[in-house]
Amino acid sequence: MELGRKLKVYYFTAVFSVMFSLLGFSYNAWRLEATEDNSNIRMAAFSVLNTLSELEQLVYAAHYDHDEVEGNPRKGWIKVGLISDLSSLIGPKVGEKAEGLRLSWGENWERLGQDNDSSDQIVAEIDEVRLQIKMVIKDLK
Repeated sequence: MELGRKLKVYYFTAVFSVMFSLLGFSYNAWRLEATEDNSNIRMAAFSVLNTLSELEQLVYAAHYDHDEVEGNPRKGWIKVGLISDLSSLIGPKVGEKAEGLRLSWGENWERLGQDNDSSDQIVAEIDEVRLQIKMVIKDLK
């Protein structure tokens, strides 16, 4: 009788240990994946934020300084394309805002040196993307 009881305790301990190990391993794998996702989102977000500031500087150079080198629209198209590409890695709402920026850039880049509304609209779209990125970063766990 004593041996049967000891075996039951032993079996229970063994089964519990295996289940606890599987649970711990599963949580660890999930946490590593979530951490990697968050890291990828942060890296893309900071890259987009840098590119947004470069685009804003380009808009100001084109509009206020009438500098055709620093305010070159071809450089702007490259920056807008990069922002659009990386935004999809950050989140769907950021991607939507980046698409709005791309459309605004497409409508207004030709009038940057002549029209205040065109630069204001592009800068407003830049600010919208920036705000959405900050919200996504804030919500990361």
